[in-house]
Amino acid sequence: MTNHSDHTPPEGDVLLAMLAALASPHRLRIVAALSTNGRNYVSQLAREVGISRPLLHLHLQKLEEAGLVTSQLELSNDGKALNYFAVTPFAVTLTPEAIAAAAATLSAKPDS
Repeated sequence: MTNHSDHTPPEGDVLLAMLAALASPHRLRIVAALSTNGRNYVSQLAREVGISRPLLHLHLQKLEEAGLVTSQLELSNDGKALNYFAVTPFAVTLTPEAIAAAAATLSAKPDS
């Protein structure tokens, strides 16, 4: 996944993955929490967002697959493994022209 902080329009498949990942109130809240409060580990993030850890894991997986968040496993001082997540800098400008350019690069062709 390429970083889209340079404002270059993402290719069609990447744009679809990003938009699909952001098409959830929970995932929007996760990105907002990570953006506002910085990187965080799963248990704390689940408390901040107000959802269960298993549900948070599902949403984080979607966001990570779309390249919108990254994860890093770290050991705490007491030896516990903590999976930290951080938001990836991104910017997508949606204009009719950007959508047309992205649509031209889609791997899935429309049905005949």
